[in-house]
Amino acid sequence: MYRKVFAGNAVAITVPGVEGELTILPHHIPLITPLKAGEIKIREEDGKEKFLAIGNGFLMVESDKVSILADTADLLDELTEEKILEAKQRAETALTEKKFADDRSFADATALLEQSIAQLKVLRKRKKSHRP
Repeated sequence: MYRKVFAGNAVAITVPGVEGELTILPHHIPLITPLKAGEIKIREEDGKEKFLAIGNGFLMVESDKVSILADTADLLDELTEEKILEAKQRAETALTEKKFADDRSFADATALLEQSIAQLKVLRKRKKSHRP
């Protein structure tokens, strides 16, 4: 299932690159780079910030837009700790107790675990810093 999580103008986008965090600002050079599971921070023109948890993917910077394709992408408000912990437990169980029929099963379980850990980190970090 594909969906658009954010579309709009931003003054900065910070993403989890495979070799470290990367911030894209206006007039950035064209770029295509892989992303790892983690947090995306979008700072909009009005100063508001949006936070997303993503799975592995790719970032493409063009002259006037930034596109991100990721296995998963969830806005901070969509994340619940209970569901994340359930998914994390399923992935851990699959990795420790089941014998994998093929490499795809192992890759799927590993990706689910990485995504769950990234979601949990984003949720705990951002919910703590956004308390009233």
